[in-house]
Amino acid sequence: MSFADDFRATSLDASVWVPHYLPMWSSRAESAATFELADSELRLTIPVDQGRWCEGDHEPPLRVSGIQSGVFSGPVGSTIGQQPYREGLRVREEQPAQWGWAPRYGRLEARARMELSPRSMASIWMVGLEDEPTRCGEICIFEVFGDTVEGGGAAAAVGMGIKRIRDPRLEQDFEAPALEIDVSESHEYAVEWWPGRVDWFVDGDHRRTVQQAPAYPMQMMIGVFDFPAHAAAAEHAGHVPLLAVDRVGGGSVE
Repeated sequence: MSFADDFRATSLDASVWVPHYLPMWSSRAESAATFELADSELRLTIPVDQGRWCEGDHEPPLRVSGIQSGVFSGPVGSTIGQQPYREGLRVREEQPAQWGWAPRYGRLEARARMELSPRSMASIWMVGLEDEPTRCGEICIFEVFGDTVEGGGAAAAVGMGIKRIRDPRLEQDFEAPALEIDVSESHEYAVEWWPGRVDWFVDGDHRRTVQQAPAYPMQMMIGVFDFPAHAAAAEHAGHVPLLAVDRVGGGSVE
């Protein structure tokens, strides 16, 4: 399962990454990420004029730029697809199965920085492939909402944990401790994923342990999000959120 991407290439590795966010519920055209590769970073942004994802159906309104290391869906009109956001959601554009990187257990690392406003969020997480409906749990490597970033960047709430979604074998176990880090600077976020246990680390410091774990392959999701209906939306309407990632990878746990 050893894998690493330092984003030094001139283009995204299409054998690994799909530069769209859950395109089965929308389309490739309407879910395309805004990104660039520069100075050995993947830089995901949401320009002011970028449209809403699944506009008119997803509530609350959402804009997103994301890439993922796999994709899968059933045919158009079916309910087979990854991370549906409501019951009865139907596939709008069928996605051929592609799993560029889908580890099962190991150490997973991401080095990233972000520029957020109170109406935006950035996250890297692992999600089950959903080739079977209950293989859908999540391991959140990090999740940061801009409205938790303290003035001057002295600290931020960094979400980490297990999200059950619809996996009956898992329990929701998610926390967002306030860490004294400036998330606008690069930090290493990592998990060690074992059978029956997951450990979280930030810059090498152990932060959490959860005594459960998904037991199936998972793909990586990397995304930055904007919430146009947030209370602070009008005040920060001109802000362009950024998630910059200079390395992701995984390998055996030692």
